[in-house]
Amino acid sequence: MENLIQAMKEAIQASGMLQVETSARHVHLSQKDVEQLFGSGYTLKPKRQLSQPGQYLAEEKVVLVGPKGEKKVSILGPARAKTQVELSRSDCMTLGMEAPVRLSGQLEGSGAFVLKGPSGVVALSEGAIIAKAHIHIKPDMAGKLGLKDKQRVKLEIITDRSIILRDVIVRVDEASSYKAHIDTDEANAAGCEGFTLGRIIK
Repeated sequence: MENLIQAMKEAIQASGMLQVETSARHVHLSQKDVEQLFGSGYTLKPKRQLSQPGQYLAEEKVVLVGPKGEKKVSILGPARAKTQVELSRSDCMTLGMEAPVRLSGQLEGSGAFVLKGPSGVVALSEGAIIAKAHIHIKPDMAGKLGLKDKQRVKLEIITDRSIILRDVIVRVDEASSYKAHIDTDEANAAGCEGFTLGRIIK
């Protein structure tokens, strides 16, 4: 039975299909900012492992402060070199914030933001983005599907309200799990509920 399931999984993947995950608003913190928000020497406590290897949802949350309001924001660990906030367009409208559509890590000229924690405040002039839809894939699977790193493809989200997203970025990395990531606005537009499949269109 396990062999059959594995064969079916490989057949589905070979057809360019993959799981689509919805990424709600969250923040990645540098260790410096972890300590600014939670106290000297503090380290994040993992609550749950995420689909991408080595990444986790932290037990802690922080408050994101915008001109029009505040929202609690989940923290994804481990700590990174730079702090960044990932939002949807709807989050930006609710909070009165500006954030460009970018890939994670492309922070130059991105939006300003303020975070509040139990021990302090972090105010940064850039780091707020709306994460661009993207696909994580290992080099061997990318080779099988004829995909290259940074390639732009379309992604069909297969639901009762199926939509096709354009300009979705392929991110090839050995330390990744084969998944597509979209934000909550994109997921709501497609009517995503629970496990969702997508299909890569070149």
